[in-house]
Amino acid sequence: MSTPPPRCNACQVNRVAWTKPRVDFCYDCLPGGPFPAPACRKCGSTDYFSQGQCGVCHPGAPMHPGSCRGCLAWGVYRAHNWHCWSCRWWQGHYPLGQCLYCGRTTRVGDSGACRLCLEQGRRLKEPDRAVDLGEANRFGQQLYLANLHAVRRGRRADWIASRRRRAQPPPVRFAPVRWRQLMLFRMPPNQAALKHRAATTDTEMFRFCDGVLRDHAAQHGWSRKQINDTARSLKLVQALQTTPGAKINASDVLELPSLGGTAASTMEILDAAGLLTDDRTTAIHRYFAAHVTALPPVMRAQVSTWFEVMLAGSKNKPRRMPRHPQTVHLHILGMAPIWQAWADRGIQSLAEISREDVATELPPPGANRCFAEQGLRGLFDILKARKQVFTNPARGLAATHSTRTIPMPLDTEMIREALNSDDPASALAVALVAFHALTGPQVQALALTDIQDGRLTIGNRSIPLAGPVRTRLAAYLDHRARTWPATINPHLFINRRTGPRTNRVGRGFPWTKLGVAPQALREDRILQEIHATGGDVRRICDLFGLTVAGAMRYATGLEPPEPTSRPASSSPTDDET
Repeated sequence: MSTPPPRCNACQVNRVAWTKPRVDFCYDCLPGGPFPAPACRKCGSTDYFSQGQCGVCHPGAPMHPGSCRGCLAWGVYRAHNWHCWSCRWWQGHYPLGQCLYCGRTTRVGDSGACRLCLEQGRRLKEPDRAVDLGEANRFGQQLYLANLHAVRRGRRADWIASRRRRAQPPPVRFAPVRWRQLMLFRMPPNQAALKHRAATTDTEMFRFCDGVLRDHAAQHGWSRKQINDTARSLKLVQALQTTPGAKINASDVLELPSLGGTAASTMEILDAAGLLTDDRTTAIHRYFAAHVTALPPVMRAQVSTWFEVMLAGSKNKPRRMPRHPQTVHLHILGMAPIWQAWADRGIQSLAEISREDVATELPPPGANRCFAEQGLRGLFDILKARKQVFTNPARGLAATHSTRTIPMPLDTEMIREALNSDDPASALAVALVAFHALTGPQVQALALTDIQDGRLTIGNRSIPLAGPVRTRLAAYLDHRARTWPATINPHLFINRRTGPRTNRVGRGFPWTKLGVAPQALREDRILQEIHATGGDVRRICDLFGLTVAGAMRYATGLEPPEPTSRPASSSPTDDET
């Protein structure tokens, strides 16, 4: 496609009269003019454009017809980016890929075929028989004129669509097989063969999942593109199965992004259909396995017992509540070097550990020593309760307190810049923390129903929202309604990933792109309040929900007031005597 000629230097409306030889003015603005423009040298039209041609014959004119970049149909224009109406719709609903039938790199539909191959198959379709795309495109395609395929609109189209919905067959029922084919070894799949198999195979399992997909998408307000991507991914993951008809492993779904599919939405649909087997390994399990691989078998089994009780808890006496994975992670961080040091000394079981062994291997005072002491106490408590060790060598050790940090104020200009962010979600999140000192998890878990009549409810606290917070809240709610009008997510903050779902945003939203941590903003707000109140700890506790010990951390950094002394020249009054 030729590039349009430049505009006239004088009027900046018409195109230049000639580019070869170069003329920088149109015929109306030529020096000594205006001059009448000649007729088109190709068709004789008087609608002159440039280079002796009219607006239809010149290859750079906006009304010069060309071929569609998607389906190669003739009769599209530069103003529409050389796409027909149907291919413009395909651009927003289907991804780029290689057509399985003609080999072109273009927008590919659910069947793995481009729009040109689909139209060729429909043209050669026999009555009462399915479309055979491979046979229809075996000897090439018949091109056509653009924008001639009728699109049904209006009341009659709605009536026809309602009749088709009523005439649909009943929902497909599917029961997965209970057996599995074991694999000798696993080879990376041939992507071309896999996509062809997914496009040409129609299974009962997919028809069942497709019905679940349509219902789930209508309930959660999914876009058409997300529905098509998920349907294509369901076909791909079923083509990956070694046991057709069995439940699908989550580890197989995680391979979809490398094949051009989507993992999160596919896993959500399979879970809703009851066909997902979650065989994923969590981060804490991978971290634990990396630190116990080199330990002796007996010690590894003992540490594994502690790990299982910490994560799942125990209903047997002594009962124990499950701990947060982050707590377990910190305990492993403190104890892993100690385990390895004992194993290097030839110790095979934790029953051989004495109090001197524990005291010798403890790290220097600091955070790691605190984590190690807490972890060792819990480790030997659990093993002794299960009679795997005789005594608790960590009992009675002096507790090492972690080093306390001193809160420091932030740069006011940085906070002001974050408050005036162009992103409504970022501006609201910063305002909630900067004015009301919310924590990061509290902002992450806020629900729409937590804000009523200008008041924010968090637990037993009812917080009147400040004026700047209300302004940013209104702007964000308008943005939320425009961007995700059909979402049913109950949380206040949503993004592109959580909009079509019901889960909360991640911990890094929207702080990662702001470059400021919510904890630093919260500390700055509490410092400002404690300076304004002169160190009133009770007020800080009531206002921000802190404990007395937590509030004292901020009060210790407050400068003591200067002592007032009586001037030397003053003399006591009669009342003072």
